[in-house]
Amino acid sequence: MGRALTQTVTPYLLYEDVPAALAWLSHAFGFREENRVEDADGHVGHAAMDVGDGSIVFLGDPGDDYRNPKQVGQTSLVYVYVDDVDAHYARAKEAGAEILDEPADQEYGDRRYAVEDPEGHHWFFATRLE
Repeated sequence: MGRALTQTVTPYLLYEDVPAALAWLSHAFGFREENRVEDADGHVGHAAMDVGDGSIVFLGDPGDDYRNPKQVGQTSLVYVYVDDVDAHYARAKEAGAEILDEPADQEYGDRRYAVEDPEGHHWFFATRLE
């Protein structure tokens, strides 16, 4: 049958202001910018952020016709596992993140909270309970 492939899911989120999103995601969530692709005018069309443990989120600017979730309504969310969800929550809250759900134990075995970023993308952060 051949060798099994290692598969990785990498969300690609669109932002009207990629540089502002990079700064906010770094400050509020502790993500680290890995790279950004700028044109000659300094416009950022693509970027990547390390969310920890080798996981990556791509960010891109889709152009003038794009409307972010703040404008058209929520269409998706990103679920991220972290080592300490309560510490992560405290950092995001201190950074002024719009908290949608406080940290709480879930019936499916996670402790999680929900937050909305400045352009309306919803993020869930969770820690597996023992």
